[in-house]
Amino acid sequence: MIFNTYETIALACLVLLLGYFLVKRVRLLSRFNIPEPVVGGFLVALILTIVHQIWGMSFTFDTDLQRTMMLVFFSSIGLSANFARLVKGGKPLIIFLIAAGVLIAIQNTVGIFGSMALGLDPAYGLIAGSVTLTGGHGTGAAWAEILTEEFGIPGALELAMACATFGLVFGGIIGGPVASFLLRRLHKQEIPEDENVDDVEEVFEKPVYRRKINTRSIIETVTMMSICLFVGQYLDELTKGGAWRLPTFVWCLFTGVIIRNSLTHLFKFKVADESIDVLGTVALSIFLAIALISLKLWELADLALPVFILLVIQVGVMASFAILVTYRMMGKDYDAVVLSAGHCGFGLGATPTAVANMQAITSHYGPSHKAFLIVPMVGAFFIDLLNNSLLKVFLSLASYLHA
Repeated sequence: MIFNTYETIALACLVLLLGYFLVKRVRLLSRFNIPEPVVGGFLVALILTIVHQIWGMSFTFDTDLQRTMMLVFFSSIGLSANFARLVKGGKPLIIFLIAAGVLIAIQNTVGIFGSMALGLDPAYGLIAGSVTLTGGHGTGAAWAEILTEEFGIPGALELAMACATFGLVFGGIIGGPVASFLLRRLHKQEIPEDENVDDVEEVFEKPVYRRKINTRSIIETVTMMSICLFVGQYLDELTKGGAWRLPTFVWCLFTGVIIRNSLTHLFKFKVADESIDVLGTVALSIFLAIALISLKLWELADLALPVFILLVIQVGVMASFAILVTYRMMGKDYDAVVLSAGHCGFGLGATPTAVANMQAITSHYGPSHKAFLIVPMVGAFFIDLLNNSLLKVFLSLASYLHA
């Protein structure tokens, strides 16, 4: 069954409303800060899997809409990136990037040697490592072709997509419980009180807004986002196949950064942050809903048991790393808790999942400007460069062990 654009967005919105309803009604979900899109999307994905298993029906959704929502979200991240705030990222951003790099190395080490211990080719360890977990579906698809050429792995693409799907689901599931565990370590006074929040500076931190938005601010924001998408796709086509090739969403993000800071610092124009927040959050929620209902969970059931074992181990590694390393490296405070939840999101899944994890925390306990500054920048750009650089090293190791 094929869902067109209108049907896809209608179902995605119903999924989000279902998620809001369940999180509000089921105390366990609220307690562990599970994001609403993950709750509703995963439940619908389970239902669609049951329908597939019983009646053999498959479901296809509008992936163009999903991709557009992702680009809108990253454009909104760029449009929110005031250079005056980015400078504040400074040292913590570098520390967080180092932590992310260490996790990549651990994921690939566990993957390669774990696969060998389970009797698999070490290349399978890369697929069940940072290729699909930190890298996500896009990096997984790109590296599957390389690994097929290097090692002759059959069905590498399908396996990569299944592993990335597994990571996306569990990246959204474990972020809340990890944060809840860490929050119990904090003294109550260390958690910022919600009523003292300066909502003018909130950027994707809380989906509840106090400032008014109007028709003009929405039109201004939609105009800027449209320019980001247009320029981003143009630059993607222009650099395709060259040394400057970057994912489209990165170009959209950079375009947003340039537009925002040109308007703010050169033309002294006040950008409507509240409108950017609202539209960006809506795009994020719809993207996650479509991504999750598009999951073919029966493909995960077809994973070989050793690969499944590797993925379960990687989930444990991610949770342990967030608690023992990320939290400590980032200062053992409330910001560190939110950063740890975000790291679970893009360390196993994707940056939108990381942001959803952080929103689930900040909607209950208050904003974290540092986390919402650092995670999107690292997760949307730096992590891809770092991951691909380190993967070349581990590819050489896998080739040596394969021989």
